[in-house]
Amino acid sequence: MSFIYVNNISKQFKVVKRPSGLKNAIRSFFKRDYKIVDAIKNVSFKINKGEIVGYIGPNGAGKSTTIKILSGILVPDSGTCKIKGYVPYNQRDKYVKHIGVVFGQRSQLWWDIPAEDTFDLLKNVYDIPEDEFIKTKNELIEKLNLKEFVNVPVRQLSLGQRMRCEIAASLLHSPDILFLDEPTIGLDAVSKQIVRDFIKKLNKEKKITVILTTHDMADIEALAKRIILIGKGSVLYDGSLKKLKSKYDNNKYINIITKDKINIKNKGIIKKERTNNGYKFIIDSKVINISAFLNLISKNATIDDVEIDNENIDNIIVKLYEEYKI
Repeated sequence: MSFIYVNNISKQFKVVKRPSGLKNAIRSFFKRDYKIVDAIKNVSFKINKGEIVGYIGPNGAGKSTTIKILSGILVPDSGTCKIKGYVPYNQRDKYVKHIGVVFGQRSQLWWDIPAEDTFDLLKNVYDIPEDEFIKTKNELIEKLNLKEFVNVPVRQLSLGQRMRCEIAASLLHSPDILFLDEPTIGLDAVSKQIVRDFIKKLNKEKKITVILTTHDMADIEALAKRIILIGKGSVLYDGSLKKLKSKYDNNKYINIITKDKINIKNKGIIKKERTNNGYKFIIDSKVINISAFLNLISKNATIDDVEIDNENIDNIIVKLYEEYKI
């Protein structure tokens, strides 16, 4: 059986339904109307040990519900879920020792004391042997560059500093699986790079399995080779990021630096725009490849310089959303 095995899990919630207005607000005190919402419906996937998987989808798609079931916080209404041989919500006491969880918008650190003091508390919670704890803690402090602020009260830390401490706290007990929910939300470029580099190194050295949920597609591109797209509570796509790019990354953005006027029309040229020092083109490389396009341009103008960019990951994901109408 796979390291993480999820088979047809579903979860519904009962939500209060009330029209706006004072009269309806008063009425709802005495009689409430409800509707049943499918948070997730028949979600299935398998993840092998050591994989980094991007679990993506729009707001309300069911990502957080899935993660809460996988971490043992919620119980599904139907279906089965086994991780490292454990059923998370039935064997939670034993299971939690094998997972680390980081929620970008929720903290596990005590607000008024330094992060290192929380680390000491977590040592007792997870019953980590003293020698092992000191070794792991010092290693995390070094690799996540925490030394300068690990003894500062958490409330005085910047968001980037706090998130790095959150990741360290989730890894003190050396888990096999790491759930990351928006781990770089609101972080500056330097902090994002530190977090991404650390996760890649952790995965490479210790073969830790990572499930990453985020709206920052740069995180997905930097870390995950496989993505699972969930929309309207169901899995819509499960495959490699490379395959996804090959399907949607046919648009090329080409800046031509030239003093000459370019007046050409050809199949595959989606857009032409005049710039201060030349032209900007968008071409469909499946219709006209880059070499043929540049050859066509060179027959009509002297090219001083050229810049070529691929479709960015955000646009690729938007196209994927559009295909599945979510």
